[in-house]
Amino acid sequence: MKIQIIGYSGSGKSTLAVRLGEIAKLPVLHLDSTHFYGDWQERSVDEQSQIVREFIQSHDSWILDGNWSKIVPERFAMTDITVLVMLNRWSCFWSAYKRYRKYRKVARPDLGCPEKFDRSFRRWVIWDGRKKARRQALYARLNATNGQKVVLKTRSQVERFVKQFSERYKK
Repeated sequence: MKIQIIGYSGSGKSTLAVRLGEIAKLPVLHLDSTHFYGDWQERSVDEQSQIVREFIQSHDSWILDGNWSKIVPERFAMTDITVLVMLNRWSCFWSAYKRYRKYRKVARPDLGCPEKFDRSFRRWVIWDGRKKARRQALYARLNATNGQKVVLKTRSQVERFVKQFSERYKK
């Protein structure tokens, strides 16, 4: 099983990836952790792609979460399930703020950097990351996949999806 989770910043992609990984006993790679390291230093596209390719090649099944479309773009065609998480801006803002409060002085386990909640990130979560072109790009990535496509727009839809996924793996 190969699962890709994409969507808005603060929508819970990483949390969902961890939950699904625990249920199905699948390895999880957070693309933010391939992009950022240390104190928000950035890796090149080539470095990130090498990390992701090694992960994909070393596992028959996996979960990837993140939107970095230039990083191994062929991964979208490999997935059995692609989940697009499109929660409303205020839900994402609140989640990002809570995450900041939890990790502001320590490295996030899925990232390796202390959480930031600066002005530019807040603007991204509320406005810039939701512009029409960005939304269209997310749907284009979803449509580039071959497997099952799932769009989740509310927390209750996320919970139902996790419950259904869990029931499938209990059998």
